[in-house]
Amino acid sequence: MTVTVLTGAGISTESGIPDYRGPSGLWRKDPDHEKLVTYDHYMADPEIRRRSWLFRGDNPAWDAEPNDAHRALAALPDAWIITQNVDGLHQKAGSPPDRVLELHGNMFGAICTSCDARSTTREAIDRVLAGESDPRCQECGGILKTTTVMFGQPLDAATLDRAVEAAQECRTFLAIGTSLQVQPAASLVLIASEAGARLVIVNGDPTPYDHLADEVVRDPISVAVPRLCAALV
Repeated sequence: MTVTVLTGAGISTESGIPDYRGPSGLWRKDPDHEKLVTYDHYMADPEIRRRSWLFRGDNPAWDAEPNDAHRALAALPDAWIITQNVDGLHQKAGSPPDRVLELHGNMFGAICTSCDARSTTREAIDRVLAGESDPRCQECGGILKTTTVMFGQPLDAATLDRAVEAAQECRTFLAIGTSLQVQPAASLVLIASEAGARLVIVNGDPTPYDHLADEVVRDPISVAVPRLCAALV
C-alpha cells in the first residue's frame, strides 16, 4: 500500500523541540522572534542576522533524537515523508533521504543569497561566536542565510511539485502533528483526498480538514503513529 505522510512540528515536540505557533510556542511568548526568520527583516538588518544565527545556535534540534513516531514512519516501506520541519529527525530515524521532502528546507546548511555558494550553519554560528557580527559568503561577500525557507520566501518549486505528486499517487495519506493552517502544505491533504486516498489526521487539536478525514486521532503522536504504522505494514 502506497503511503504518503505529511508531518508538522507536533511530531518533534516529544523530541524536545518546541513548536512556534502553538499555545506555548515561541511566537506566542515573544512575537519579536518572528523577525529572526522573516526574509525581509533578515536581509535588511545586520543586527537581525546576528541575532538569527545565535537563535539558531540555541535550537534544541542540534542534539535532539528521533522519537517512536519518527522511527515508526522510517519502518514504513517506500513511504514518502513530506515534512514542514527543518530538524532532520526523519533522516536521523532512518527514513531514506531521497524519500524525505523537506518543504521548508533544513537548518543545518547555509547558502549565499548572491552566488548560491553552500556552507554550513555551524560554520556561520562559530564565526559569530568568534566575533563576526554578520558573517558573509567567503566566495563573494554576499549575505548568508540558512537553507530553511524563511517567512516571505517561496517554497522550492521542485520539492513542492514532488510533494503534490506523492499526495496524488498514494493510497493512504497521514497528516501528523500539523495544524494544517499553513499553505501550500495544508493543501496536500485536499489533493490526496480528492485523488481518492484514505485520509488520517493525527493532531491534538482540530484542523480545518478534519471533516475530510476518514479517521481523526487525538491520541499522543508517539502512541498513535506506531499503532497506525503497524496496521499499514
